Amino acid sequence: MNKNFIEITPNDIEKNTFTMIGNEYMLITAKKDDKINTMTAAWGGLGVMWNKNVAYIVVRPQRYTKEFVDFADCFSLSFFNGEIKDKLAYLGTVSGRDEDKITKSGLTAIFEDNIPYFEEAKLVLFCKKLFISEFKEDNFIDKEIMNKNYPNKDFHTLYIGEIKKVLKK
Repeated sequence: MNKNFIEITPNDIEKNTFTMIGNEYMLITAKKDDKINTMTAAWGGLGVMWNKNVAYIVVRPQRYTKEFVDFADCFSLSFFNGEIKDKLAYLGTVSGRDEDKITKSGLTAIFEDNIPYFEEAKLVLFCKKLFISEFKEDNFIDKEIMNKNYPNKDFHTLYIGEIKKVLKK
């Protein structure tokens, strides 16, 4: 384990998850073969499912990171307390297919249990995939949400991952 982090339990996460995810964003990061990729996300959540502490993430089909999350058994969620919003904006708009966006962002990718995350993070969740499901048009009860967020019908895939480890600075 990186000496700058300590391991805590999911119950010891003190920050409001609505702020962490919805306002300050997170990086979803996974490894495929010898490459890693990351994307900024502002949608998702933390909770309890099947008597396990879990994280919920959603990824659109056109996102390069989806290939990595689909391939890997585990992914990380890195949180930064909002202090690097410019870098998170960049990582959310540029594709890793087109350039080495992690290097260009100035963030430092490191590994824990062969799962990539970022040295600059303040909090990191390491998650093992448990469940995958694609959003479907017929499942939207509120069609306004669907029409507003999916005009091109590029529905997210939902991933539920068990939180296996939490590191905090």
